[in-house]
Order: sequence, then structure tokens, then C-alpha cells
Amino acid sequence: MGKILLENMEFYSYHGCFAEEQIIGNRFLVDLIMETDTSEAETTDNLHKTINYQEVYSIVKNEMEKKSRLLEHIASRIGLAVKNRFPQITHLSIKVSKINPPLGGKIDKVSVLLEM
Repeated sequence: MGKILLENMEFYSYHGCFAEEQIIGNRFLVDLIMETDTSEAETTDNLHKTINYQEVYSIVKNEMEKKSRLLEHIASRIGLAVKNRFPQITHLSIKVSKINPPLGGKIDKVSVLLEM
């Protein structure tokens, strides 16, 4: 069993509860940890025997382009889309972070972490 991580994928997207956020947009970070059997890829050095993380990135990018109000909703959509495309994933962690959220004070980011 192995883990494949895609870390700090950065997107400029239009998510948020405030109308302004869906117009002006903000920076977001997405991290994925995918658990899967990597033994065949380890021995064959064959891309078709593992999870193609270029495809995973494309899935995440596509989901980040769809407006949502909640980070929970975004993370769930990403997780479902990735697991649908790669059913060999046995466990998936998705972390979605909004950089400098408009909370009325100084805060680096707010994040949601889902386990699937």
C-alpha cells in the first residue's frame, strides 16, 4: 500500500458566501492524499499501473472552476470526482484552504479537511 500526494495546488477561484467573493475571487490551495496499492507500479515502472496525477490535477482544476459557497462542498465534489475516476483509491484525504479569507481580521487561511 502506498500514498500519492498532490500538495499545495494553487487556484484562483470564485468561492464564498459573500457575493463579492464570487465576483472578485480569491486564492485557494488544495492538497490530496490518495492511498492505493502501488506494488505493480513499483515493479513495472508503468504509468498505467498507478494513479496518473496529471489526470488528478485536471479533475481538481475542473472542480475548482465551478463556483461554490462552502469549502466543504468543494472538497466533497473533488473527492467524489477523483474516487469516481480512480476507484482503486482505498482512502482519500482532501484539504481545501482559502487564503486570506474575509473574516474581519488577519488570518492566513481557513481550511476544510475531508476523509473519504
